[in-house]
Amino acid sequence: MDPYTTRGGLRFYTFPHFNKTGLVTHGFTTRWGGKSSGPYAGLNTAFGVGDKVENVRANRSLACTALSINPAHLVAGKQVHGDRIAVVGLQERGRGALSGEETGPVADALVTGTPGVPLASYYADCVPVFLLDPVNKAVALAHAGWKGTALKIGSKTVQLMKNVFNTDPGRCLAGIGPAIGPCCYEVGPEVVEVFNNVFTSQAGLVRPSSPGKMRLDLWEANRRVLLSAGLDERNIYVAGVCTSCHNDLFFSYRAQNGVAGRMASLLMLK
Repeated sequence: MDPYTTRGGLRFYTFPHFNKTGLVTHGFTTRWGGKSSGPYAGLNTAFGVGDKVENVRANRSLACTALSINPAHLVAGKQVHGDRIAVVGLQERGRGALSGEETGPVADALVTGTPGVPLASYYADCVPVFLLDPVNKAVALAHAGWKGTALKIGSKTVQLMKNVFNTDPGRCLAGIGPAIGPCCYEVGPEVVEVFNNVFTSQAGLVRPSSPGKMRLDLWEANRRVLLSAGLDERNIYVAGVCTSCHNDLFFSYRAQNGVAGRMASLLMLK
């Protein structure tokens, strides 16, 4: 099954095992379509990156409408590269939807068990982690840059789902979306040291690059974080698509020298 789908003239990355459940509408946006221009061309979905507010609102509306989501209902957290997680429901619906993430909860992960509450988070190289409990019907999005990955935000989100919704990690589905890959993600020794303290083995996570630099595999690191939370490896789908390599399809903070739009992760229980 092709992980890409085209709706409303826009292209989305989706996870086949999520689609098979019929429980959610979801997608990870690309640059295709949209109203923005310059370094934000075309479907920038994030406020606060330099794009015009009216363009962002229009782009969010296009993306949400294509996925049968009401754009005014989005719940978007203020992402701070930490490990705070917010459980949201009907009361939070619409927070961060139309005027920026600063009105939403301060959190890098959002969780809900309420149908019709669409979760949203925003990316330009960091790792989007989608979670679905198909048994107790709960979903989550986690935003994992290198700091969030080192803080194991993925496993902490699964633990919260277990505590609040009685999620069995072994039956939980996960999708690791497009993000900067080990082909392009160079880090310094200070980041490598952090990961050395967090992961029992760095085998396959880091490899030498240019002098004084290493290449870090955030895809694999987040997969290991989810495995440590009790997920079955057969239920974890890794996109394996590098946003920096595919700058024609995705925004990339690294490839665009820090001036870039953002893709959106969108996930809602039907």
